[in-house]
Amino acid sequence: MLLRMVQVPPLQGAVEERAIDRALSLALGDDSEGALRIAAALLEAEPLSAFDTFVTAWLLGKQGRKDELELGLRAALDRAVFDGNLPLAIAAQSLLREAELPVEAELEAMASAFAKGSARLSEKRVAPPQLAAAPAKEPPPLDEELEGEALLDRASEILKAATAAQDEASLSSAAGQVPPQVLFSALDAPSFQATVAAFEVRFVPDEHALVEEGTVGNEAFILARGELDVSKKSMKPGGAPLALARLGKGALFGEMALLSSAPRTATVTACRPSVVLAGSKAALDRVAAQAPEVGRVFAEFCRRRMLDNLMRTNFILRSASPSERPALIERFTVRQFAQGERIIAQGSPPDGLHIVALGEVNVLHHDGEEPTLVAKLGPGEVVGEVALILRRPAITDVVAHHPTVTLFLQRDRFLGLARAHPKIFVELYELAVHRDQETAIAASSEAAETEDFVLV
Repeated sequence: MLLRMVQVPPLQGAVEERAIDRALSLALGDDSEGALRIAAALLEAEPLSAFDTFVTAWLLGKQGRKDELELGLRAALDRAVFDGNLPLAIAAQSLLREAELPVEAELEAMASAFAKGSARLSEKRVAPPQLAAAPAKEPPPLDEELEGEALLDRASEILKAATAAQDEASLSSAAGQVPPQVLFSALDAPSFQATVAAFEVRFVPDEHALVEEGTVGNEAFILARGELDVSKKSMKPGGAPLALARLGKGALFGEMALLSSAPRTATVTACRPSVVLAGSKAALDRVAAQAPEVGRVFAEFCRRRMLDNLMRTNFILRSASPSERPALIERFTVRQFAQGERIIAQGSPPDGLHIVALGEVNVLHHDGEEPTLVAKLGPGEVVGEVALILRRPAITDVVAHHPTVTLFLQRDRFLGLARAHPKIFVELYELAVHRDQETAIAASSEAAETEDFVLV
């Protein structure tokens, strides 16, 4: 499942708690005053911080200060655009929308900076900045004797002073170039604005699982602030989860739910209080219906991300050199199958081979009333190669166990692949012979350990 906007950094062990983490934890635990004392003190110490402005405004809004909410969110959004921080700008516009405040001017400013054709877009794609190191000595919270209206008044003063400082800083220096934003910077201004408006902000507590392995999802996520751990269940009963990666600001994950309703293949859990952007399939489908460019860009992005993942797991694609892979990929077409749909029928002539990209398939051999389950295969596995290479009808059914996406190579294109990549043909031939033998053994004994047998 792991879907990243940028290359994921190595796992870094336990996270160091920061003052803003404590503020977010208190806010999510219904201690808004305690959270506000911390956030306002941080903003007073760093008045140009877009995120501290964002949090302070949000907390004042939770206490009924709508004017301060609007002032702070618009300032945070402007500062985020100035800094090139699109995820935070999207989060701010989401809260403005939630408060039923107009955002048309802000959406235009965001599109002017980040949409296709923007003069601010640099040609070089760079990773977004990671979570900044905490200062050696963070400021103490505001005085605990401040409470109620007195606390709100003091925090409001700090917010207004910070927004004035940000306005002055923006006037005294020009905004720099920003790196292209995956997905968003491929969209023209109207499509960009409609897509941004489809995302809503969520505040996530530490240890909360945003995505759970084995469940069916219908949302894609972008991490605006915080850190998330990605893990998979252990193959051993009772074993500890396998840590895969740690995601930082700007990471995009879960987007394959927009392409397929196959179960999630990993769990994503917050390892510090985080702010995420969630885009539901329903909301993005509505945008794509009005702006077809959005659907094309998302489909192409998901296709390329899917292929990137397969490059690491499938031996056919991995065997080609990096320079050969683009041409190799062009030989395949994407196919989608509903749960229970037959991908290959036993007894049918070979028409090509499939690489499972998303989902899972059952390999079934029919020799009597009840079929024998030969194997369950997931992403990166190949099906159909036995019939194709040995030139005979398929000896098993291949059925989608979940909604499944495959890369399909037609029989006539396979011959071209074999000529251009003889090493791949040799590996496929050896795999076909091995699987043919294993399938025969599985079919002859219902008591066989079917999980060790692989395919058609």
